[in-house]
Amino acid sequence: MTTDTTTDPRLMPRRALLSVSDKTDLVTLGRALADANVEILSTGGSARTLREAGIPVKDVSEHTGFPEILDGRVKTLVPWIHGGILGRRDLATHRAQMEAHDIAPIDLVCVNLYPFARTVASGADEAACVVNIDIGGPAMLRAAAKNFTDVVVLCAPDQYAGLIEALQAGGTSLAERREWAAAAFTHTAAYDTMIASWFTRTAEGAAPQTLPPVLMVGGQRDTLLRYGENPHQQAAFYRDGSQRPGLATARQLQGKALSYNNLNDTDAAFEAVAEFQAPSVVIVKHANPCGVASADSLAEAWDAALRCDPVSAFGGIVALNRPLDGRTAEKISQIFTEVIVAPEITPEAREVLSAKKNLRVLETGGMPDAAADGLSLRSVSGGFLAQTRDNGRLRPEELKVVTKRQPTAQEMEDLLFAFRVAKHVKSNAVIYAREQATVGIGAGQMSRVDSARIAARKSRDAARAAGKEGALTENSVAASDAFFPFADGLESIIEAGATAVIQPGGSIRDQEVIDAADAAGIAMVFTGMRHFRH
Repeated sequence: MTTDTTTDPRLMPRRALLSVSDKTDLVTLGRALADANVEILSTGGSARTLREAGIPVKDVSEHTGFPEILDGRVKTLVPWIHGGILGRRDLATHRAQMEAHDIAPIDLVCVNLYPFARTVASGADEAACVVNIDIGGPAMLRAAAKNFTDVVVLCAPDQYAGLIEALQAGGTSLAERREWAAAAFTHTAAYDTMIASWFTRTAEGAAPQTLPPVLMVGGQRDTLLRYGENPHQQAAFYRDGSQRPGLATARQLQGKALSYNNLNDTDAAFEAVAEFQAPSVVIVKHANPCGVASADSLAEAWDAALRCDPVSAFGGIVALNRPLDGRTAEKISQIFTEVIVAPEITPEAREVLSAKKNLRVLETGGMPDAAADGLSLRSVSGGFLAQTRDNGRLRPEELKVVTKRQPTAQEMEDLLFAFRVAKHVKSNAVIYAREQATVGIGAGQMSRVDSARIAARKSRDAARAAGKEGALTENSVAASDAFFPFADGLESIIEAGATAVIQPGGSIRDQEVIDAADAAGIAMVFTGMRHFRH
């Protein structure tokens, strides 16, 4: 027999089971249920919280006649609970069996789960993490969600207001119960995903499965965005439960709501600036850095980063790896900027930026670890691609000077800086740098020659804007994110005035490229590591 769902019967619960880890608004919910003459069953801390608020509550063990055992691991995993939740009220056989076994119907289940993700993020040991794997909670949520025609299921405090409103209107509708059931299954699926991922990463005696046979991805929707990359696309921001500093930890201090493109570009900028140890600034436009610099102070780094491409910086995203101070804030506020993101915004900087009402200002509370492990995902037709994060680091002993001329100490320092920037520029990428600042960036071209030439041309434009003759690339160094397939790309870099080049090497024409460098008297370093970014 199937239940007729063409009608929309309103359900007024008579008995509710409340067992929550997050006690937010629990008393408000309990009081509303009590006012509606709903019998409340509860456990542990939830029951204590309700009693302390003067709300009548019955312990689950008293209701079932079965005590909590195994240190509380078994308290709701009994027929008198699950039978009360799963029993179908429209089937006479179910009603008869429930009556025969003294199983009272439970019409509402409100459960949220042990804080597993928070426990893992705190650095707790394995024993503590295992304790925080909830078993009874997911079982009750799934049971109630399966029987949504007869049972209300809630898994988050932000759902309580909707239930209370429904109680005041005479009961919950079938549509409301279906919506809450979907949320419950989503909640348990995400919870199980976190646990499975943790086991995969931490399994003792087994090789870590970075790319397991089944890859489970879970996220909690944080914000519905106005639209995606374009107005005809829908978009939202989801949190994955990690506490890695960045967008997920950011607090917006002022400005308009963040868009999809704002979030994407801000993430690109903040990940890039996290690469550098000295006070640094990264300016991003359309997910590509258009100016990067490190200096003794943020203000000096800002001036140098802006000098690289002041035209593209207009309407860009600015990321800093130090608390934003008032002096630097004054400098940044002199041009139109969409977003500023930093680990901290000082009171002086906040006062300066407050004059720019639409400027979005984000404070993350910390810097991400650029060397951290993790996966990056990209959707493709019929699935998605997964890869480990590009957290590769150059080791001095692995660098190989392949030309007759050795780079100077200053050149080597700038080469490493430029190659680190190249990691965050779309391929094909060519970066010119001088004194720890970019002076030309060529990004996302089909030809490496075009990237080299575009970067040089933009450098000449920037020099004119600064009132200088020639190009900023004169006496600079250059980095390429991948090898030069022919010597023409290197020759374009030499024409721009670079005196040293860093590249991965590995082309069948490497010797041709080395010979061109030697002929020009420049230094060239092979890294053995490339940084494609598509």
